[in-house]
Amino acid sequence: QVQLVESGGGLVQAGGSLRLSCAASGSISRINIMGWYRQAPGKQRELVAHITHGGITTYADSVKGRFTISRDNAKNTVYLQMNSLKPEDTAVYYCNYKQILSGIDYWGKGTLVTVSS
Repeated sequence: QVQLVESGGGLVQAGGSLRLSCAASGSISRINIMGWYRQAPGKQRELVAHITHGGITTYADSVKGRFTISRDNAKNTVYLQMNSLKPEDTAVYYCNYKQILSGIDYWGKGTLVTVSS
């Protein structure tokens, strides 16, 4: 089992910044992908960004150039720096940990990000 603890959500004005953190603990595999998904009211959960254990990143088109994902493998922690936030970025953001070899996904409980116009 892997446990994920997220932090850093909150309320921010449009154009502002927030930084999300997610710390993983438990049965950590060296080969994994960690990332962030989000779900806005009435919408499906969507990928925001993810990063492999080797540092390869993938971003949703809607956040490219504004969000940056990074990780500290020594701390089993992934970060999401969100700049130039827009009201449409408002959602619950979920941390995801994917074990590559087993294909098992783990999810955090989510942290709410609200961007006011």
